[in-house]
Amino acid sequence: MKIAYFDCFSGASGDMILGSLIDAGFSQKKLTEELQKLGISNYELDSKKVLRSEITGTKFDVLVKEDKIDNEHNRKRTLKIISGIINKSTLGESVKRDSIKIFENLAKAEAKVHNTSPEEVHFHEVGAVDSIIDIVGAVIAIHDLKIEKIYFSPIRTGTGFVECNHGQFPIPAPATVELLKGHHMIGTNIQRELTTPTGAAILTTLGINVEMCPEISLLQTGYGAGSHEIPQIPNLLRVMIGETITVSEQDEVWMVETNIDDMPGEHFGYLLEKVLDAGALDGYITPVQMKKSRPGTLISIIVDDVHLSKVERIIFDQSTTFGIRKYKVNRKKLYRKFVDVKTEYGMIKVKIGTLNGCIKNITPEHENCRKIADKKGLPLRLVYNAAMNAAQSIEVSRGLKS
Repeated sequence: MKIAYFDCFSGASGDMILGSLIDAGFSQKKLTEELQKLGISNYELDSKKVLRSEITGTKFDVLVKEDKIDNEHNRKRTLKIISGIINKSTLGESVKRDSIKIFENLAKAEAKVHNTSPEEVHFHEVGAVDSIIDIVGAVIAIHDLKIEKIYFSPIRTGTGFVECNHGQFPIPAPATVELLKGHHMIGTNIQRELTTPTGAAILTTLGINVEMCPEISLLQTGYGAGSHEIPQIPNLLRVMIGETITVSEQDEVWMVETNIDDMPGEHFGYLLEKVLDAGALDGYITPVQMKKSRPGTLISIIVDDVHLSKVERIIFDQSTTFGIRKYKVNRKKLYRKFVDVKTEYGMIKVKIGTLNGCIKNITPEHENCRKIADKKGLPLRLVYNAAMNAAQSIEVSRGLKS
């Protein structure tokens, strides 16, 4: 699996995220071509190599042609208007979906700060052309680089005040604070806005906050430069792109458990969804009998080192527990790989598990099969069986024994 890890030692902004991806190899020519699909023409893109604390990075800028637009109209776009621009474009559906989701989360944060609804939020700086380009451009780059999963480090923020449409706001900006709720934030005494609402929205919407970089085979790295030199630290955002490593078919993970007897049943499903979204490997609940013969529920979560602290925070946030227990467990796994197989219904992704070169399990991806079945009006089992047969034929032809 190809992943990207954003190292936010100097915070993050939309232009720094896009700059880091360009620095890591994403083509600005491709970016220009894709952004033209938005139908916005009153801007130019500029990227150049700069030094920040003697480290080279890419400074990305959107140069808005102010004389060709009505500032008041364009700088006060609502979520509906921005979503309309994106939906009417000819961008890929996944790019549209992720871009709109980022703006939705941004609108929710702004609405919370200003005591209004997301639909009524007027995006001032955020809704301006440059921020639309930053957000949609970052999503385009992530998809073009075929990044399947995004992680980001504890994120640094500055201090002081920043000039906004409503006057001076404290740093970090209130919307940034809302977006970073539930994530590891590190304050500094640097008198700059290190992390912007746009940067926070992109990372928290698409990524998972972790304490360290996951184990990867590093393929590419890039640095996105901020606007100013900062004496204390390099004003850069680093991205590291690589393939996840399967070191062996056996590893150690954490088992995190807690017993609960005073929480509504509906809340358990939500808790499991949250920990799995945060990177847990598995989660399940078991009915148990607790002290005083009370019926209760045992929550069990399997998680690796990288996601452990995030999962622990979610359990405390989303449950009534007063404590958890955790211990290391060994896992024995099949070696897994994903292949796309050709069937009469189209290409389908299949997971294949092997042990000592022998196929032990083949599983078509359910969501992939379901979408094809829905689109073509077919029984799910027909699509599933077609993928199974195609996968078995391919693997036998490659010399793997079943």
